[in-house]
Amino acid sequence: MASSCWCWFSVYFAASITLGVIAITATIHPSSKNSSPSQEITPLTQSLSRNASRALRKAGYTHMADLLHRSPPFFLPPQNTTFFAIKDSAFRNTSLPRWFLKSLLLYHTTTTKASMKDLLHHPTGTCMETLFRQKNISLTKVQRKSLEINHVKVSNPDIFHGEHFVIHGVLAPFSPLRRQDLQGGSDFIHSPTCRSNQNATNSTTFADSKNVSEWNRIVQVLGSKGYSSFSIALHSVLGGIEKDSMNWGSSATIFAPPDLGLIGYPATLLDRAVRLHVLPQRITYRELSSLPVRTLLKTVVPGEDLEVDGVLDFMPGVVISGVEIVAPDLFTSEKFVVHGISRAFKMAELTA
Repeated sequence: MASSCWCWFSVYFAASITLGVIAITATIHPSSKNSSPSQEITPLTQSLSRNASRALRKAGYTHMADLLHRSPPFFLPPQNTTFFAIKDSAFRNTSLPRWFLKSLLLYHTTTTKASMKDLLHHPTGTCMETLFRQKNISLTKVQRKSLEINHVKVSNPDIFHGEHFVIHGVLAPFSPLRRQDLQGGSDFIHSPTCRSNQNATNSTTFADSKNVSEWNRIVQVLGSKGYSSFSIALHSVLGGIEKDSMNWGSSATIFAPPDLGLIGYPATLLDRAVRLHVLPQRITYRELSSLPVRTLLKTVVPGEDLEVDGVLDFMPGVVISGVEIVAPDLFTSEKFVVHGISRAFKMAELTA
């Protein structure tokens, strides 16, 4: 009787994948009025998807291969990430709702690119942040040549190792697939506990142990939130900005436009354009809202300030130098805050 109840699983699972295409694509690649940069990176992304899918299929991860190689794209992780593919057998006798499939893939994608060699260099209890609501996965068992994450064995390390993307195969999902575990809705995934360092009060994270700065984390978050153009631009000039940030106390506010519009321009112009979107202090959306109209905001470009316009009748969000904040507090930490804006700020020499 039980086997007959699940005989339709393969059909239902295929239908779930097909119906989930729109939901996942919208999450990974939000629409934007200024989407021209996506045309520049699309060939690389399609090639990456095709090669990764081929490697997964060869390793026996057919379901995951199908997810990565569909038209239109079903799941295209941002650059500098790691994807943990789930073995086909783990889906047997299971039906997955669309929202769960979407969340599952995001939870199996970390914001840091890491080979098996990289992973084995870190102690048990190290955590890695995922694309699913910044929830973590944990290295729960680290041995000389074997690794478990959330108590799930990494069975096929380095299935695919590209310049910007790594895939490892795991025996089971990092979160249960049982029906009774799905009753909590989108909160079914709970981050594991990160083991604290003996010499520090903060939890060990993969980014900390690799000495990856928070600037790099912001680059990764921007890419995963649909601001890939600005993420690429910031990454290209990050060395100078990160070095100079030491002079202003390492805190910053970043205004992220959907399209900077200067990819491919001279490095000096691109650097100045990015810096025009950075303030040398942390200012939350609430704090911006309370500032008087015509308040000047000092950027890290000498002599070029932004101006608070306040809330205008025809724009619901706070307006800075004629540009609306459409995604306030997109990313916040102790020293950083990122706000999504509707378009890029204009540089003085370009408007003269």
